[in-house]
Amino acid sequence: MRDMLPLLQKTDFPAINRAKLETLQINLGYKCNQACLHCHVNASPKRKEQMDRNTMEVVLKFLATSTARTLDLTGGAPELNPHFRELVTSAYGLGIHIMDRCNLTILQEPEQEDTAEFLAQHRVEVVASLPCYLEENVNEQRGDGVFASSIEGIRKLNALGYGVDDSGLELNLVYNPIGPYLPPSQDSLETDYKRELGERYGIAFNRLYTITNMPIARFGSTLISKGEFDDYMNLLKGAYSDNNLESVMCKNLISADYRGYLYDCDFNQMLNIPISNTKPKTHLRDLIGKNIENNPIRIADHCYGCTAGQGSSCGGALL
Repeated sequence: MRDMLPLLQKTDFPAINRAKLETLQINLGYKCNQACLHCHVNASPKRKEQMDRNTMEVVLKFLATSTARTLDLTGGAPELNPHFRELVTSAYGLGIHIMDRCNLTILQEPEQEDTAEFLAQHRVEVVASLPCYLEENVNEQRGDGVFASSIEGIRKLNALGYGVDDSGLELNLVYNPIGPYLPPSQDSLETDYKRELGERYGIAFNRLYTITNMPIARFGSTLISKGEFDDYMNLLKGAYSDNNLESVMCKNLISADYRGYLYDCDFNQMLNIPISNTKPKTHLRDLIGKNIENNPIRIADHCYGCTAGQGSSCGGALL
């Protein structure tokens, strides 16, 4: 996999500083039951890196003293971490809102058959990737059979109340473009998703998040191999909007890797751009009880992916 940082490090992206910390996003490991082209963490079934229990204890200590009231769990497939349920149960006990970035197919994997029930019991918000409502497009990006398994996963969640009005159980889907272009209007695409998935499969969800593909990791390497990297960067820069700067996710979020080291976002994490340029890297334990509001955010050219068009964040479009 090509190192993308040398192509992105020199930048004219505007300087930005942190606001109040609201979300702690942690990567529980790179092991996944899928290996998707757009995946910016290069997750796959072959990866072995996973957060250990001691680091999770640090996560809980940090949450107990910080202003962050949301815990955003990512992977890989976060559910494959052997301590996933213990962490969720403990964070729930602290009154933390928990988000699980679920690929849906994991809900059908061996030893995961009751995961949906566990998530519902702890009122976990499920943010589930489904890059299209058409079977052939999803299978092209993610592999044969992934779409059918994803639909089955949504049905399982719907049966528990996820995506159902007034249930309090949120199910939000995520769209990523299949190729080197910007997502369409989030609101209009959400309407299409709800109509097509409802009519074809009888399933429901709350919101659709559109997320721009970042020119890093597998997707960035693919752009280079096809001679499309410069064109894609020009597309992102040409669609830059000042209005998105105030609500980019890194202003209210910090990202921890599976070892507990900190980054301004998970894209920076994959580029190995830590939250500060001190050595050794800043660990989550170093920030327990400390305030990082107004600290500068480290930037590079990939940041244009968050400010292009409607903008893009872990919570979808910004505008």
